[in-house]
Amino acid sequence: MRDWLILAVAAVLLATLVLSGDNYLLRFATIMCMYATLAQSWNFIGGFTGYPSFATAAFFGLGAYTSGVLQSNGVPMVAGWGLAGVAAFLFAAFIGGAILHLRGHYFAIASLIVAEMLREIVNTTPDITGGGMGLNLPILRVDVGTQAQIFYLSMLSIAVATTATAIVLANSKLGFGLRCIQQNEDAASILGVNTYAYKTAAFSLSAVYVGIAGAIYASWVNYIEPPDVFDVLIAVKPLVMALLGGIGTIFGPAIGAVILLAFEELVWRNFLTVHAAALGVIIILLVLFLPNGILALVRKLLAKRGDRA
Repeated sequence: MRDWLILAVAAVLLATLVLSGDNYLLRFATIMCMYATLAQSWNFIGGFTGYPSFATAAFFGLGAYTSGVLQSNGVPMVAGWGLAGVAAFLFAAFIGGAILHLRGHYFAIASLIVAEMLREIVNTTPDITGGGMGLNLPILRVDVGTQAQIFYLSMLSIAVATTATAIVLANSKLGFGLRCIQQNEDAASILGVNTYAYKTAAFSLSAVYVGIAGAIYASWVNYIEPPDVFDVLIAVKPLVMALLGGIGTIFGPAIGAVILLAFEELVWRNFLTVHAAALGVIIILLVLFLPNGILALVRKLLAKRGDRA
């Protein structure tokens, strides 16, 4: 009940940002909600299950192009978003059968290749996707301020839905099975856990919300191209955010997204040439000094304060 209360309060407070009338603030908040969705979705397969997936960019780009192509052919925007989520879910379920038998760095490499495969498919089908020239999406016929509010609330809604799913998953039989797989997959299999089905479910779940987020992003920017929506940083950043906040936790990935994006906005925009290097340094520091994330550190500090009291 506490988790649901925290989520409800956070959702209401964040929703009030639409009253600010500040388009820059809404833009930043929209990106924050998008990456919170991506980080939370990665947590389903990487945090709960322990499989280091780099397929987030693949699902994001697939969702963006699915919605973009559908909208270009007359499908309503919201329907395109929903179908993009379905496409990402089905694709993850299909591709999961080919790569989920791998473990560790083998699975990580295989999942990374998925985005490159989809990028090549887009590049070689210009009649459908626009190829390397990119794809223009229909423009929403509203003023700039209203458009900013619509896409912010849409991205906030999907971020809330992803976190709500994390709460349900953490307290479900599926979540228990995934944690068993994370601890010892062979032992979980011996105890009767259908590891293949559970992993496939987690991998598919990690795709559906990312696909919808990619679709919303495509409508928001009105133009997409392969290097943008299949960017490897879209696969790396959610992982770093989850590590920063606390992998396998409910609110850790979202907290990590806020912290990393705020740091990026305040510092990295002045040092664009070292953006990738700075991200690499953060990953190393997290692994060495904060392996369990900020939430674990906060709990540890609170526990020490309680012992002293």
